[in-house]
Amino acid sequence: MQLSSRFGRNSTSIRSKFPLDDEQIMRVAPSIFAEDKHTSRSDRYTYIPTGHVLAKLRQEGFSPFMVCQSKCRDEGKRAHTKHMVRLRHASQINSREANEIILLNSHDGTSSWQLLNGVFRDACSNGLVWGDVVNDIRIRHKGDIVHDVIEGAFRVVDDFEQVREQMDGMKALTLNQGEQNAFANAALALRYDTEAAPAPVTESQLLRVKRSEDRSSDLWTTFNRVQENLVQGGLRGRTATGQIRTTRQITGIDQGIKLNRALWLLSEEMRKLKA
Repeated sequence: MQLSSRFGRNSTSIRSKFPLDDEQIMRVAPSIFAEDKHTSRSDRYTYIPTGHVLAKLRQEGFSPFMVCQSKCRDEGKRAHTKHMVRLRHASQINSREANEIILLNSHDGTSSWQLLNGVFRDACSNGLVWGDVVNDIRIRHKGDIVHDVIEGAFRVVDDFEQVREQMDGMKALTLNQGEQNAFANAALALRYDTEAAPAPVTESQLLRVKRSEDRSSDLWTTFNRVQENLVQGGLRGRTATGQIRTTRQITGIDQGIKLNRALWLLSEEMRKLKA
């Protein structure tokens, strides 16, 4: 089994090319199997372990390929902290560009149950998040949670075709160099406060090609190059004071989702302008 390179003793995330089992998930995201809600939650809070919902989703044909949990400094909340599971339906498992259901939850009051639409591109092993907030399904910790989450998962599946159409539209549009630079410049503004200080890296660094299949100048490939370089980090740049620094990988759940959705919306707006 080929696992994410971030899988290790102190890792809080794992991605695999094959469905993950509970033992693998437990090693990096134990909050998914929390035995009870955090003590700050009231009696009105309906506690259902995410692991229990995950088991029900497996019965419906959904398999987890990536999980992570937030790093938490509060020892009392660590077992209940926010976590994320990315699942694929059986019909999507072997696709190089697989639609994924993103499930978010916590048991410390920081998050409701949340379902989003994502895309996993095998070439760069990076997960994109569809930016349309209309498809952000939120479920409170009360009522028939298992039923509501499973129903929400199938609602996300129903949107897969719309996501595929947007992807195909991006692949059909070629960007010239100026348009690629403009896209990368806008992406820098999403990641850094460029009004306060120059970004530590340049547009050309975000557009850098890492593999032969990413040499195309279409909007979809440009989007993927920029997203990968921003999210994975590792780019050498300079701070506002001139110090040389390497950009950090984005590992926070909320920060990663926020940037991914913003980049998708940026790409969609570029597609509309070009079309």
